Order: sequence, then C-alpha cells, then structure tokens
Amino acid sequence: MAAENPQVDQIGKPVAPVKKLPEVDDDTLDLVKEFQDQLREGTVNVKNLVYIFTVLGMALCAVIAAMLAAGVITIGPALYIDFVVFAILIAVGPVGVMITMEQKRIAEIEKRLPDFLRDVAEAGRFGMTLSGAIVSSSKGEYGRLTPEIRRMASQISWGVSATEAMVLFAKRVDTPLVHRVTGLVIKAAAAGGNIADVLTMSSVDTKESQTLFEERKTTMSTYMMVIYIAFFVFLVTVLILNTTFLPRMEEVTKSSGLSDVDMANAPGAVSISAESIPKIRELYLYAALVHAVGDGILAGVITNGKVANGLKHSFIMVLAAWVVLRVISG
Repeated sequence: MAAENPQVDQIGKPVAPVKKLPEVDDDTLDLVKEFQDQLREGTVNVKNLVYIFTVLGMALCAVIAAMLAAGVITIGPALYIDFVVFAILIAVGPVGVMITMEQKRIAEIEKRLPDFLRDVAEAGRFGMTLSGAIVSSSKGEYGRLTPEIRRMASQISWGVSATEAMVLFAKRVDTPLVHRVTGLVIKAAAAGGNIADVLTMSSVDTKESQTLFEERKTTMSTYMMVIYIAFFVFLVTVLILNTTFLPRMEEVTKSSGLSDVDMANAPGAVSISAESIPKIRELYLYAALVHAVGDGILAGVITNGKVANGLKHSFIMVLAAWVVLRVISG
C-alpha cells in the first residue's frame, strides 16, 4: 500500500498534520446550553455555586496541609502552612468578591431610585394615576434600574395592577431600600392617600439616607487607612527581624559553637537556641495571619457595620502576609 503524501506548505516544506479536536456530543452541548439558559434566567443560584466551590477548595487544601504536616507527601519547597494560607484565601476571597459585587449592584440600583420616585410623583401631580405615572416615567434613564422599571411598565401595560407590578419589581431587584419604598407606596395606595406626596417624601428620605451613608463612608475611610498602615508597619517590622536580626543570631550561635545565645548578661536572661529560630519565624507568620484576618474584619465593620464586608480586606492582608513572610523572607 502506498504511503500517503505528507502535507506541504507553499514553499514545499512538509507540514505536520494538524490534530483534529475531539467532537463534542450533542448531550454535552445540550447540558451546556441548559446551564447557560438557567444562568440567564436566574434559576441557578450563583451564590450556592460559589459556596460549594469554596468549601471544596478549602477541604482540598486542608487535606494537602495535613498530609504535608504528617510527612506523607512532599511538594517541592512548599510547607503545610502554605496550604493553610491557601485555604484561608479560598475561604475569604471568592465570598468577599461576591459580596462586593452584590453591594455594588445594590448601590447602583438604589442611587437612581430617588430620581424615579421623584419623576413618578411629578407625573402624579398632573393628574395621572399611579399606573400611568409609572408607565410615563419608565421612558427616562435610571442607569441599572432602567430595565426593571421598563419591565414593570410593560407588566402594567399588559393589565397587571400597579401594586402587583411593584411587588414583582421589588422581588426582582431585591434590595432593602426598594422593599421598604415599595411597601410604603403600596400601603399608601391601599389607604387611599395622596400617592404623589408619599413618593416625594420617600424620594427625599432615600436621598438623605444615601447622603448620610456616603458621609459616614468617607469619615470611616480614614480609620480604615489607619488599620492598613498599622498592619503593614507590623509586616515590615517582622520582615526586618526575619532578614537581619534572626539570621545574625544564627550566625553568632554557629560561629561560637554554643547551643544557644544569651540575650543579656543579667540574672534571668533569656537565651534562644539556634534550633528555635525557624519556629520563631513560623510564629511570626501565625501572628501575621491572625492579625490579617482580624484587621480585615475590623475594617469591614468600620466601613458599613457588616463583618462580611471585611472579607475582601482580610484576603488582601493575608495575601500580603504570605508574600512578605514566606516568599520574600523565606
């Protein structure tokens, strides 16, 4: 049987055959498409997926750390404490990013809510009903809130009552401020009060609440910077001890031939053996990790009173502590 002619390029040189990628079967494509549709429609809870992968990542790092500590396996220069740090980063990193993105979404939505309430109130003063005022105001631009407002207006145009459309709107947007405002408007509409006045007061109250929150955030940012400065001063101090003081003590111990080094000549002087110096470095890393997690949580509580908001700060500080005390100082 004659051999097949190899492929050649335009110059005449042989070209290696290109391997074909394996074809994806129809069942896999259907599963991917179904998952994408579920994400698009919101039926898949992304938060639960983040929590699941976080727990799995933490468990894997914990198992590897335990095996390294027991001497069952070795992974190059990696120590068990490295995987403990990785477990902490996995615990606080994805959840912190998710919480930050959720807070950003809520802030963008609630920022334009007073403008929408003011426009609905102004339309109501011209004699429009609540339904007509919502439909008329939906033609404006309200940032990230615009699609949900226009969806609410479309529901009203299809015959859904204004109160029911507002309930559905609050469930979709799902922020505390939107729930509070819609509940107030629905109760005012049921009681037969002046909806325009209620909307105006809600708009003013919402705007004032946002202004107070921004002022508090600006004020507390100074204290948060103090926490960061204190933490990094601690890291620099430990780095200096690790790179200058402890190595010098180790050299003196080896050159003198003594088993330990006296810190002073006075009675009750402290002595440090050369074998304990690596343990001292390890204790410094433990202290830095505890310092990082605690300071990060404190920064979050100072910012908006929520512990969860400090997870992103803990992630930054834990990563900085590991880089400085393990990667740089060894």
